[in-house]
Order: sequence, then structure tokens, then C-alpha cells
Amino acid sequence: MYRCFLLILVLLPAFLASNAQQTQTQTQKPPLHGKHWMAVTGKPLAATAGAMIFQKGGNAVDAACAMLAATCTMWDVLSWGGETQALIYHPKTGKVIAINAMGVAPTGATVEFFKKKGYSFPPEYGPLAATTPGTPGGLCYMLAQYGTLSLKEVLAPAMELAAGYPIEAQTANSIQRERKYIQEWPYSKKVFFTHPERERLAPDAGEIFVQKDLLATLTKMVEAEQNALKQKKSRKEAIMAAYDRFYKGDIAIEFVRGSKEQGGLITMEDLAKWKPIEEEPLHVNYKGIEVYKLQEWTQGPMLLQSLNILENFDLKGMGYNSPAYIHTLYQTMNLTFADRDFYYGDPNFSLKKPPIKGLLSKAYAKERAKLIDPAKNNPDAQPGDPYPFEGKKNPVLYLLPERASFTDSTGNKKPDGFVPKHDAVAEHLHRSSANDEMAYQQQADSLYMDRLWRGTTSVEAADEEGWVVSITPSGGWMPACIAGRTGVGMSQRLQSFVLDSALSPFNVLAPGKRPRVTLTPSMALKDGKPFLSFAVQGGDTQDQNLLQFFLNMVEFGMTVQQATEAANINSNQLWLSLGGMTIKERQPKPGSILLNTNTPETTRTALQNMGYKLNFVARSSGPINAIFFDRVHGSLWGGSSNHGEDYGIGW
Repeated sequence: MYRCFLLILVLLPAFLASNAQQTQTQTQKPPLHGKHWMAVTGKPLAATAGAMIFQKGGNAVDAACAMLAATCTMWDVLSWGGETQALIYHPKTGKVIAINAMGVAPTGATVEFFKKKGYSFPPEYGPLAATTPGTPGGLCYMLAQYGTLSLKEVLAPAMELAAGYPIEAQTANSIQRERKYIQEWPYSKKVFFTHPERERLAPDAGEIFVQKDLLATLTKMVEAEQNALKQKKSRKEAIMAAYDRFYKGDIAIEFVRGSKEQGGLITMEDLAKWKPIEEEPLHVNYKGIEVYKLQEWTQGPMLLQSLNILENFDLKGMGYNSPAYIHTLYQTMNLTFADRDFYYGDPNFSLKKPPIKGLLSKAYAKERAKLIDPAKNNPDAQPGDPYPFEGKKNPVLYLLPERASFTDSTGNKKPDGFVPKHDAVAEHLHRSSANDEMAYQQQADSLYMDRLWRGTTSVEAADEEGWVVSITPSGGWMPACIAGRTGVGMSQRLQSFVLDSALSPFNVLAPGKRPRVTLTPSMALKDGKPFLSFAVQGGDTQDQNLLQFFLNMVEFGMTVQQATEAANINSNQLWLSLGGMTIKERQPKPGSILLNTNTPETTRTALQNMGYKLNFVARSSGPINAIFFDRVHGSLWGGSSNHGEDYGIGW
């Protein structure tokens, strides 16, 4: 019914932008333009799901929930058992709302448990990597509180996809690539290996991929809602009845049974006790623009801290991606990553809360800015002391000397032949020849970069009434361990905890606690009205790319599409948040910088003279999705970078 107009405003290749003030003019995709609504996400079919909901009369929250459901169903590097974090602009109150739908560490997930198994961090894959699922609860909560349609209507596109959709090469090839791990988990094998009789076990690109168990789970949730409506329950109560069936009913029973059968720790009590949290977002003012992020259980405040520091420099005068600009960005991010790695963690878990007020203080930022040497890289950027800037004494200051010389308590030595069952890097490195140091190092570097960039998806939606939604969901990526006959892949986010307080005292693993995650949706207001909604996938590079995207528009006058495609840099001078069983595999790489292959030779030479180790990639901007609000013309501009399958539709 709506097929014709959906073809009109899709993202097409090769477009010459026509904005007046530009740092770069050529873009590979055009900006989207819309008057009524905008839907942008990581898969074309998922963007179409959002458009379908808008055409039904839904608002941006309804459409965002539909896109979230679709991306989970399509395994866009996440699943239904993962986590959701969102920012929502409420046009009637003029406020930004933060949704924390991150799962928690289950019962039994303790430091002692994993150290006895020989881990320095929780594992990357499998049932022992799982936190409690957050996405189903987060979706139901957002829809009930701020949407307008029923769960049945919003899940309809995802349910149609679960009944069978033409799978993309990206996902299909990922299944085949990770077959060795999937082979270990019976329920994953049943879903993903559609051709057990042949060498390629995974589906072919374009093959109709059917997920009967997931369809049954989604059907049960809709049934719970519809039964509640028949009992004269309100719309909100009916949606939350579906929530209860997932977390307390027969879906929960099968999820827990399937998890435990495969060695997982999640209990019925863990699921029943978990709840999404609506919280106040954090924000700072950058040159008259209010920039919003989730709280310090994410890495989001790192971008806010960076903006505070960068206010002390003339970035525009330096010039886009000049040696001075790149150097200032890199040094700033190193300082804020050092704070992130040490001070960030779940503020709702204990009385000892992270010092976020001090970390976001403009005065603290000014002091940190003084540490930047304009002539060379500082390979040993350490956390600062933000406590005096909120009038307190630092209770963890004594850990900083130990952290500075932090080594694995096991000396990075593993028992002979020890390979954790679900740890990809350990597997790869164990197979490397001990005599071939170069091959070993190349493999280690490749795995390091994979973890640094490890992606998920993002969801952006806006409507003419003024609702705006930015989501960065994740969890349950390939290789995914599916929990029983639910069709739901479990999260792997437990690996973002640490097991030693000297490394990160606020992010030490404990049952019931949320890990400090990389996931970080963003929103910006100008004059009290939405200015930008933006997010990106990519592990520890997320806020690096989002920071530069924001500056590309605010400092250098790029259009939203130009800013999504513009060449960025990435710093590797940080502790990895994902992957690796040893301290050595996660340690910072001082001075290591990723540049675009088009970086001029003069810039390369200048950076090398400052002490940088240069690496190059053709596309360095990250798969950014964004919406810009054109107040002059009363229209919406959509941007989606020239990476992967991210896609948008506007009307």
C-alpha cells in the first residue's frame, strides 16, 4: 500500500550537496528531507518498518520501537535478549528523557566465580557472558509511556520478518563465519544453520530466513496485551501485561531453562526483579547548544567532558583535520577516556557513586585542558581528580598509583593448553605459532581493532509533533547463544565489567549491577528546541565519532550528510570495553591513531613528529545516523553515513 512513496526518499548513491558553507561538498548519499517524519536505522527493511508505523498514524516513539523490534529480529548485530538505551525529547514538556534498559549481572556472576575459571574479564561469548535481557522491557516501557499505538501494531513488521524475510549477505556471512561457536549451542544451531547438509551451513544471501521460535515468543507477548485489553485494561496496562509475560511468565520460564541448560546463570528471580529505569540525562552547554547523554553507566559523558575541554581551544581556527586539530582532539579524548575507564560505572548500585558532577565541571575541564602539550602526544594520560570540583575528598585516589602500573594478577600466563570455551581471541591466539612473532602480533592487532570497532545499530526517529527518539541498542550479536525455544539471543555485555577495582573501582562485577557500556545515543537542543539527534555503532569509537560529527556541523558548517561521511580519527589510547581475556589484550595502545587513507602527507609527517603511530582505513567516520532540525525552513534533514546497510526514509 505504501510501497510507492517509500521509494521516493530513500538514500541513493552519489549526490552533490548544495549547502553554502561546506568543508567538503561531495557525498556518496544525499541528505534525506522530510516535512512530517523521519526514520533512520541500520537496515533498509527496519527503516521501512518505521515508515509503516508513521503511516499508521504513530508518533516517533511508536516508529522507533518498531525499528528497534525489526533490527533485533533481523540480527543487525543485536538480538531481542540484548540491551536498549534511549533519549526521548518530549515536545509537551520540552524535556529530554533518558531510558536505561540495560540488563544486570545475574545471580552467581561474581568476581570470584570468573577468577576461578582463569579469566581476567568475563568471557566474550556464550551463556556466561549474558546480562539479563533489557530490550523487551525497554521497548514495552517506552511504548506504554510515550507511544500511541498498541504493541500488536508496533510489533507487526517484526513479526512478519520473523515469519520469513530475505536475509542480507552481511548477516548470513556472519553466521557462516562464526559457525564454530554457534555449533556449540543447540538452539542457536537449530535457528542459524538452515543448511546442515552442506559445507555452508548458513543461509544464502536473499534466502527467506524463518524464525519460528521467535515468532512464537512475540505472538505470546501480543496475546498477553490483547487479553488484557479484553479484560478492560488500559492501553498502558495491556502493554505491560506483555512485559510481565516475558519477564515473569512462560517466556521467562523457557528463557531461564534454556540458559541454564547451556551453563548460564540467569534465574527467574533475576528476570522478575529487573526493571527499566527512567532517569535524568546528563548535559553540558557547548557554545549555546545543550548536548544530552545518558548517565555514567554508559561512556556518553566522555563526549560531554570532551566538549568542555575543547571549549578552551580555537578549533575552527585550527582547521578541519589539520595536524593541530587532530592532535588537540586526540589529547582531549585520551584525558576523557582515562576518566571514563576509571570513574564511570552504575550510579544506582551503591552508595559510592561516580563523581559525575566534578567530571562535568567546566573548571575541571579547564584544568585538564592545561595538561595538553601542543607539540607532542602524552603516552601516559591518567585519570584526574574530579572530587574537589564537587567539594569532596577522593575515596579512590589511593588506587591511581596501582592503576598506573596495572598488570594482570596472573601475569598474563594461562595454564598450558587453557583456552576459555567461548573466548574468540584466546582461541585465535592459542592457535598462532609461538615461533612466529610477526604472525602472532598481526593477528593480535587485527582482533584488537575488531573489538575497538565492534558494532551494533542505531535508531533515529522524529515527527512533526516534535517527538524525537535516539536509541543505541545492542547485545546478542553473532555468535549468539539462543536461550531455549524462545528464539531470543542472549546478551554478551557482562564482558564490559572489570574484575579488579584498581582498573575501574566503580565498574567491578557484582550480581544485580549494570556494566559500564559503550552504547551512547545523543541529542542536542538549541534555544530549547531539538537541534540534532544522532547515534552510531562501533564500541569504543562511538563517542569519538559522535564528537567529531557534532563538531563537523557546529564548527565547520557541514550538512548533516556531509558530517556523517566526513573523515574522522580514532584513538586507541584507551582500555577496551569489549573482548579479550587478559589485561594485555585490553591495554591502551599509546599514540596509536587511525586516520583516513586520504590524509595528506604533510599531516602524516606532522603527526609522526608528534609521536603518533599511524594506521589507515578508507572509511573512518563510523556508521553514523542522525536527524537535523531545520528551524529556518521547518523541515527535517536525515543523514546516514556511507557505511554498511544503514538507511533512512523521510516524508
